Formats: sequence, C-alpha cells, structure tokens
Amino acid sequence: MSLERAPIWLHRYLSWEQSLMRLSNRLHDRKNWRVFFAACSRLGDGVAWYVLIALMVLIYGKEALWPMAWLLASAGVGVLVYIVIKRMTARPRPLHAHQGLKVSVAPLDQYSFPSGHTLHAVNFAIQLSVFAPPLMWLLLPFAMAIAISRLVLGLHYLSDVLAGALLGGMIALLALYLQGM
Repeated sequence: MSLERAPIWLHRYLSWEQSLMRLSNRLHDRKNWRVFFAACSRLGDGVAWYVLIALMVLIYGKEALWPMAWLLASAGVGVLVYIVIKRMTARPRPLHAHQGLKVSVAPLDQYSFPSGHTLHAVNFAIQLSVFAPPLMWLLLPFAMAIAISRLVLGLHYLSDVLAGALLGGMIALLALYLQGM
C-alpha cells in the first residue's frame, strides 16, 4: 500500500511521531544530554553487553556458560530478524528523511525500522536480569536509556523503537523458554 492511499489515522500517527522525534531531538542541543545519550548508544553497539557476558562468566563460572551461550545465540537471531525486516520495509532514518536534525552518532546501517539497538538492549536486559536478578535495577534503566537515545540522536522514530523492544522481548522470552528458565 502506498502512503498516499493510507488511512487518515496512519497519516495522523506518522505526523505525531515525526513531531515527537523532532521534540526528542531538541535534547541534543544540551551538551550533557547529548553526551549521555551518545554514550548509551555507543555502549549499546555491543560493548556493554559483551563485557557483561564476560563478567557473568568470570563471576558465576560454569553456571553462566550455558545461559550466556543462549544469550549470544539469541543476539544472532536478533540480527537476522532486524536485517530481514529492515530490508523488507526500507524505511529511511529520520536523519535522511528530515532536514535540520542534529546527529552526533553515525548510524550503523541505512534503514530505520526496527531499532536493532533497542531489540538487543531489551533482549540482553531481560535475559541477564533473569540470570542475575540483582542487576535488574541497572539493566532495565540502561536498556531504556538506549531506546530513548535512538530518538534523541535523530536515528529512529518511536515506532522503530517500540518494534525493536517488542521483538527483543519476544526473542528473550523464547530463549528463556527454550532454556527451561
């Protein structure tokens, strides 16, 4: 379906979503927020998650090997899922579709839908929280900060982030189910 023939409610939603993205991007003007969200985004590239996986293995030893292997496998599934969806939808990123956005972090790929950073943040946060519940107070806010960073940095729309969160949650729950957790 072409966007010209889309229902009026979809046009209204997309207009609202664009306004929300532009409003979120205004936080980019404030140096402290820009630095914070850029750091969250960069850590969400994988560095933080892989360091946490290594720490889980160091701290918990053999007990952590199987759950962390599942976590890494589910991350691979997540990559495949978001690559297929991004190629199917080919939604341009806000920074490519709208003039005047401030961007300080380069995107890792061309398309916007869904947010891979959010997908992985939710997947990792859920599975690590189940394995090490005391870390939940740190992991969930960090995943949320990564998701918000994608809007603030002009890299995604809200629907990209929500779809990424939903997919990440589904992948995490499937991985946990398959592990018997």
